[in-house]
Amino acid sequence: MDQPPGFVDQGSPRMVCRLHKSLYGLKQAPRAWNERFSTHLIHLGFTQSFSDPALLIYNKGSALMLLLLYVDDIILTRNNQAAIDKLILTLSAEFDMKDLGELSYFLGLQIQHTSSGLFVNQAKYASELLAKMNM
Repeated sequence: MDQPPGFVDQGSPRMVCRLHKSLYGLKQAPRAWNERFSTHLIHLGFTQSFSDPALLIYNKGSALMLLLLYVDDIILTRNNQAAIDKLILTLSAEFDMKDLGELSYFLGLQIQHTSSGLFVNQAKYASELLAKMNM
């Protein structure tokens, strides 16, 4: 790493600044953010799944919440609306977040809500791939 132009200390030209937090766009930034977010959730009472550390589970009393974290995308579901409302308020105070509403698209998967449950497909992804390959 080099000092930014105009900020070079002539007495110590090989010295650089020490970062106290990760900068957006750097290779380690997603990992640092994921670690900070996961640690915060664990302090709130979540536990990481043994089979998938991206899945965090909150199970206290009558409240069950499942949170799936992929880089900076989050899927959150629950059996208790009051608990999820409180969690969203708590997280919004700590992190800059947007609630995109009901899940409809995630990591190339289209999710359609039906009366019998969820229908998951990759029609949009397949169509875009075919168009990219001129097929």
